[in-house]
Amino acid sequence: MKKVNFFAAILILASAISGNAQKSVPDNVLSKKEIKKGWKLLFDGKTSAGWMNARTKTFPSSGWEIKDGMLTINPATKTKGGGGDIVTVGKFRNFELSVDFRYAKGANSGIKYFIDTESDNGKRASIGCEYQVLDDRIHPDAKAGVGGNRTLAGLYDLIAPREKKDNGEDVWNNAKIVVNGNKVQHWLNGQLTVEYERGNAAWKELVAKSKFKDIQGFAEVEEGRILLQDHGNLVSFKNIKIREL
Repeated sequence: MKKVNFFAAILILASAISGNAQKSVPDNVLSKKEIKKGWKLLFDGKTSAGWMNARTKTFPSSGWEIKDGMLTINPATKTKGGGGDIVTVGKFRNFELSVDFRYAKGANSGIKYFIDTESDNGKRASIGCEYQVLDDRIHPDAKAGVGGNRTLAGLYDLIAPREKKDNGEDVWNNAKIVVNGNKVQHWLNGQLTVEYERGNAAWKELVAKSKFKDIQGFAEVEEGRILLQDHGNLVSFKNIKIREL
């Protein structure tokens, strides 16, 4: 009887520990462990602090909503001159970026990096490497490009993603982008989907065959801004955080 009680107690304790581990940290808040590791929030869940339109350098007056702890591009709220791609005020060189995103049915968007908003008098304000956010199931872009290089979690128009787990429309997914020197990785929901190196012969060959072929030195800047794309579809973002390496 004592053995039964002992093991029952162990099971209860294990269950309690597991339950506490599964309690989610509030959105847009860093844990003590994350803070210790150097993570910083890029979105506080309440304000547009740290973000601006890629071209006007001010946060859009319409199109982008901050509501319920989410940063959402909502075309239904856009008035003339509103919306547009938004970028971080700060620039980053080597980093690990984590973003939770949720796309509506048929939506298209993207998380771009190595964005140089000043280059060529601002003409490249929205051009850079893109972690594609897309509803692969029905958006026509999924069948465009070459071999799936315009699908979710891929490097847009350059590298198709490996096997991936997409949680689907109207469900939260997690994107992670890791940049260490010229080496870059894309992750989706904990799975590595893309890995490449900028600047070498293989990279230049990829670019030469892409829609970016006429852009000299495409995405070879040493540091740049992070961009969230307005592609005219409903997409939400939260828990946007970065750790500089």
